[in-house]
Amino acid sequence: MATTDKNILTRLYIVSGGLFLFGVAVLVKLVSIQIVHGDQYRELAMERTEKMFTIEPKRGNLYSDDGSLLATSVTQYTIRFDAVTVSSKDFEALVKPLSDALSKLLGKPSGHYEKLFRKAKINKNRYTLVARDLDYSEYVQVKKFPLFNKGPYKGGLIVEQKTVREHPLGKIAERSVGYERVDENGYYTRVGLEGAYGQYLRGVEGKRLKQKISKGQWKPIGMDNIVEPKDGYDVVSTIDINIQDIAHHALLSQLEHYKADHGCVIVMETKTGEVKAISNLGRTSEGNYYERLNYAVGESTEPGSTFKLMSLVAALEDKVVDTSTVIDTEKGYWKIYDRTVRDSHHGGYGKISVGKAFEVSSNTAFAKMIYNNYKDHPERYVNRLMNMNLDKRLGLSIKGEGQPVIRYPGDKGWSGISLAWMSYGYEVSLTPLQTLAFYNAIANEGELVKPRLIKEVKEWDKSIIKFEKEVINPSICSKETIAKVKALMKGVVEKKYGTGHKLYSPNFSMAGKTGTAQKHYESKDPDKLKYISSFAGYFPADNPEYSCIVVIHEPDKSVGFYGGDVSGPVFKSIAQKIYTSSPRVDEIEKLKVDDSELDSEYERYYAQAQKKYSKMPNVKGMTGMDAVSILENLGIAVQVKGNGRVKKQSIAEGTDLVKVKSIVLELS
Repeated sequence: MATTDKNILTRLYIVSGGLFLFGVAVLVKLVSIQIVHGDQYRELAMERTEKMFTIEPKRGNLYSDDGSLLATSVTQYTIRFDAVTVSSKDFEALVKPLSDALSKLLGKPSGHYEKLFRKAKINKNRYTLVARDLDYSEYVQVKKFPLFNKGPYKGGLIVEQKTVREHPLGKIAERSVGYERVDENGYYTRVGLEGAYGQYLRGVEGKRLKQKISKGQWKPIGMDNIVEPKDGYDVVSTIDINIQDIAHHALLSQLEHYKADHGCVIVMETKTGEVKAISNLGRTSEGNYYERLNYAVGESTEPGSTFKLMSLVAALEDKVVDTSTVIDTEKGYWKIYDRTVRDSHHGGYGKISVGKAFEVSSNTAFAKMIYNNYKDHPERYVNRLMNMNLDKRLGLSIKGEGQPVIRYPGDKGWSGISLAWMSYGYEVSLTPLQTLAFYNAIANEGELVKPRLIKEVKEWDKSIIKFEKEVINPSICSKETIAKVKALMKGVVEKKYGTGHKLYSPNFSMAGKTGTAQKHYESKDPDKLKYISSFAGYFPADNPEYSCIVVIHEPDKSVGFYGGDVSGPVFKSIAQKIYTSSPRVDEIEKLKVDDSELDSEYERYYAQAQKKYSKMPNVKGMTGMDAVSILENLGIAVQVKGNGRVKKQSIAEGTDLVKVKSIVLELS
C-alpha cells in the first residue's frame, strides 16, 4: 500500500512539475509577445482590422489655347448603407422618406429602395450598395436625404469617391491628348499630352483610414481624410479646337474617300512653333477610323518627294547648281548601276531647269543633280543635311518620337546608288512632324523652331511655368536660298504644270510640295506595292502664318495615290477654312464695333464682382469665365462642365457661403 501511495505521489510531482514548466513557458511567451514582438503583432492586428487607403487626387485640367477643356477630371461617388449603426427607431421612421427621395433622384421605384434597406437591416449588412457613379450635385442631394443626413454613424451613410477622366471633344485629338496609367507594379504608361505633362497634372495622393468588416469589405472610418489629396495643376496646350476640328474632319473625309489605311495632319503656327492641330486616324477592320496611334510624332518613314526641298536647299547652299541650271531628264528614266530612276510623267520632261524640276517633281533631274555634283565627295551632301538638323530628333516632351535616318558614307546600307535615292526621299526616314519642322523653317526665313504643344502650367489663375518659343537652329540656310525655294514652292501650286496646280485658288494663296512615296517597292508582286501620299507647305504664300503637313498611307490605288490628289485637298481645305475665318490685321485696324451686348455683359460682371457676399449668388446666364472668377474670389472650388454660359449651378442661390466649399457649373 505504501509503495502504491508513493508511486501516485511521484506521478503528481511529475505532473505538477510539467504544469509548472508549461506555465513558465506560457509566461515567457507572453512576455516575449508583449515586450519583444509587441509592436509587430499590434501592427499586424491593426492591418487586419484597419488599413490606410490611398485617395487619388483630382487630376488637373488640360485646356486648349482658348481655355476650352480637352481633358478634365470628374469625381464620381458611390453610396452604400451600414444597417448596423442605425437604430431601429430611426430606421422605421425614415426608411420610407429616404426611399421616396432616392426614387425621385435616381428613377427607380421607391419600393425597390425600401426593400433593399429592409433586407440589409434583417441581414445586418454593413456595406449595402445603394447607388454608384453619382456626380457632385447628386451626391450633395443624397447627403441631405432623410436618415442619411444623420451622417455615417446614426444614418449609416457610407460615401466612396473616385476620379475619372473625361474628354469633352470626344474622339477628336484623343491620341494627342493621350493618357497616363499606372499598373499594380507602379509602372507608368504615358501617351500624348497627358503622359508628357503628368508630373504637373497628377497631383499628390491623400490618405483615408478604413475598417475591415464582414466578407473582406472595407468601410471608411469617419467623414474626414487623414491626409487630404492635393489637386494637380492645370495645363494649357497650344491646340486650337476650331483648327483641330477642321483638320480632323478634312482628314477623315479624305481617308474614307480613298479607303486609306491611316493618315495624319499637323498644323503649326509659323513663328512660334505652336502646334494648333494634330490628328491621327487609323482604319479598323470594319472600315471606320479612330485615333489609333500617334503617327505624326512616332512614325518615321521614307518621305518621298517632299524631301526634294531638303536636297534642293543643300545643293543651292553648296552652290553646285542654281535654280536656272539645266538638267536633261532624257526620256523620263535614268540608269545608275543596276537600278533605274523613273519620272511619273511618261516620256520625261526633256531638258529643264532645276527650278522647273522641283515644280514638276522630276526624280531623274534630282537624282542627276545630287549624284553628279556629290559623287566624288558624298559626305559633303550628307554633312549639309546634318547641319540642317535633319539627322536629329526634335526633342519633344511627348513620348515616342521616331528616329530620323540620314545615312553617312560608310554606314551600313550605304551604296553607290544612295546619293541618287536620297535626293528624292528614299534611303532616308523622317516623321511627319520632323518634315513639317523643316518646311516651317523655310516659311520662317530659316529659323528652325521646336514644335511646341504646351503654353503654360497653372494653379487656378496663378501661372506656375510658362513655355516659351525654343529655337533649334537660328538659320538652317541663307536668306538667298530661302527666297529661291519659297518662289518655287509657290510655283508648285500656282503654275499650270506644277504638281499641286489642282489646289490653286485665286481667293487665297499657299505654297508647298507634293510627295508620293512607294512602300514595299522591293517586292516583285505588284499587289504588295503601296503608296504614301503627302503634301507639306504653308499659307499664305507671301506672309506665312501657318505651316501644315498631310500624310496618308496606302490609299486605294484604283481611286488614286498621288500626293497632289490625295493629301493636297486636305491641305487646301484646312488652309481655306483657316484663311477665310481669320481676318487679316490690316482689315480690322479700321474696324470699330459697337458691341452693346459685350458692354452690358461686362457691366453685369463688374457689378457682381464688387458685391460682398454672405450667400451663394445666382450666376446662371453668366459666361463661364466670369462665373468662375466671381466664385473663386469667394474661396469656392469650381468644377466646370461644358462651354458657354452657366445653365445650372449645383448650389442653390441664397445658400450660406460658410457651408459651401465647392460647386459644379454646367455650361451650354
